[in-house]
Amino acid sequence: MSATEPPQGDYPPQGERREATRAGHHASTATLRVGVVGIGLVGLALVERLRAAHIDVLGFDIEPARREALVSVGGVAAASANDVFGSCDSVVLALTDGSQTSAVVTEAIAVLLPGALLVDCGTGDPEQVVSLATRLAARDVRLVDAPLSGSSQQIRDGMAVMMMGGDREACDALAPVLAAISSRRFHLGPPGSGARAKLATNLLLGLNRAALAEALVFAECLGLDLPAFLDLVRATPAYSRAVDVKGARMIDGDFSRPQSRILQHRKDVTLMLAAAQRAGQSLPLTAAHAALLDRAIAAGEGDLDNAAIIETIRRWPVASADQATA
Repeated sequence: MSATEPPQGDYPPQGERREATRAGHHASTATLRVGVVGIGLVGLALVERLRAAHIDVLGFDIEPARREALVSVGGVAAASANDVFGSCDSVVLALTDGSQTSAVVTEAIAVLLPGALLVDCGTGDPEQVVSLATRLAARDVRLVDAPLSGSSQQIRDGMAVMMMGGDREACDALAPVLAAISSRRFHLGPPGSGARAKLATNLLLGLNRAALAEALVFAECLGLDLPAFLDLVRATPAYSRAVDVKGARMIDGDFSRPQSRILQHRKDVTLMLAAAQRAGQSLPLTAAHAALLDRAIAAGEGDLDNAAIIETIRRWPVASADQATA
């Protein structure tokens, strides 16, 4: 075995794994084996965080290239998602959406270990989270929804904020795993609370990005130097973290190495609008943002970094006089 290959040793017996997990934050991370299902941008960053904390990772993704990426950062690739669920007491889920998460976990119901703890780090429909948590609880499996606010790079750097929904005992038992992922964690209530908070924070995050893009386009058309303008914004009340995270990318046109994708955020916006409609609340700015994202996707830019929204604003046609006064 070369020095760059991950360890391939056997995992401890199921009983030993359960005892280590139930020991919670008193357990040493050196004894932990955690499963990760979904090795996309977020999933790979989560694996890197876990490995940096000396936690062994058994992971799976349906894409071979992603399984190779998992191995390249020190994880062990499983043959299937069910192999992960059947081998690990603690499993972190980083899948595309709530429907995919529900489908993957439902398929694994028969192999889930009694007392297992699942951590859903995806952004999904809160109602789906509650439904899945209820079904799992009936089988002595607890679900903590723990989405993260931050790009994949911020997750990798340990700068993402975790918002948790689930019972306190489950969160305490998962403490070594959750602490490895993020040092900034907020417990917000029962299952579904993390997902609700993620939608609300993502709403503000997306609008911050869109507002920054529009301000840069406006400054550009006024003839201002954009790097100097960004420096100015940092010193004014107009500042937001989007200036630091996306500002340079917007100016440089650096969209092809995504930290977060336009398609991903459009999915989140769909969930926001649906949740607001159920609550009888309109979200006018978010509805306008959805139209902006739809234009970007129609232009073939859905897989680009969210900073590419600036190009959509640049292409937006000038309103006629009648439209402007409507």
